[in-house]
Amino acid sequence: MKALVTLSSGDMRRALNILQSTTMAFGKVTEENVYTCTGHPLKSDIANILDWMLNQDFSTAYRKITELKTLKGLALQDILTEIHLFVHRVDFPPSVRIQLLIKMADIEYRLAAGTSEKIQLSSLIAAFQVTRDLIVAEA
Repeated sequence: MKALVTLSSGDMRRALNILQSTTMAFGKVTEENVYTCTGHPLKSDIANILDWMLNQDFSTAYRKITELKTLKGLALQDILTEIHLFVHRVDFPPSVRIQLLIKMADIEYRLAAGTSEKIQLSSLIAAFQVTRDLIVAEA
């Protein structure tokens, strides 16, 4: 039910639509089925993506994220939205958080303008790897 409430953003009509769609598609309403039916990334997918961006080299992170996007049919915009929530929950130094949020806002703007998802994914990975390096430098 948490997934249903989260994805409907308090809109009862949307919640009912998601509930009906999930029931018709899968027969059973589970968190994974709700996220899959709506095309949103699972929290575990976001955790994996963040782990890859912060702990893997650029090429490995890019390859793994691209494979996950292709396998699950995820849009970079949806991934970016979920990652944005993460950035606000994690205790980054203020200067690092500001720089990361500015880069993410630029990526979101460029996605809305119709630029290549591949290029913007590269930019997102680079932003998180710069963030990682800044955190290490400040420690």
